[in-house]
Amino acid sequence: MQDLLPLADKIAAILKERHENIAVAESTTGGLVSAALLSVPGASTYFVGGAVVYTLKARRAMLDLPDTAFAGIKSVTEEGAMILARAARTRFAVTWSIAEIGASGPSGNRYGDAAGHSCIAVAGPIERSITIETGKPDRVANMRTFSAAALNLLIDCLGR
Repeated sequence: MQDLLPLADKIAAILKERHENIAVAESTTGGLVSAALLSVPGASTYFVGGAVVYTLKARRAMLDLPDTAFAGIKSVTEEGAMILARAARTRFAVTWSIAEIGASGPSGNRYGDAAGHSCIAVAGPIERSITIETGKPDRVANMRTFSAAALNLLIDCLGR
């Protein structure tokens, strides 16, 4: 988590300066993105909420996202991550949202993705998505890598 804190500090400073806010929808990062953003004093000025949408049931309940939103696409893709990010942005009524979905390990997921695969999306005034492939089965290391990639993607979208 320590390596995520400087990224969160940077994001917090930008969001506070701009009077913007954020929500998070994360899966295989298990709340690390939210925890990093909440570690900064004054987080209540920019962090509205987050959801660990690790299961379909959680995605339905927390984001009010029907299964039909993923009709015709594989969910663990950049397109699937963007669907989650847009849903979180709408559900929490925020300026920015970030979403992550993937396979942290030690084995792959039920969708056929190998361990170390993650798709991350940011929705806001700028939208971007990326895919991360670590090629490693180390669950905790992958969770950290995915979280850092998510925060760095957000920094890129914020323009700093």
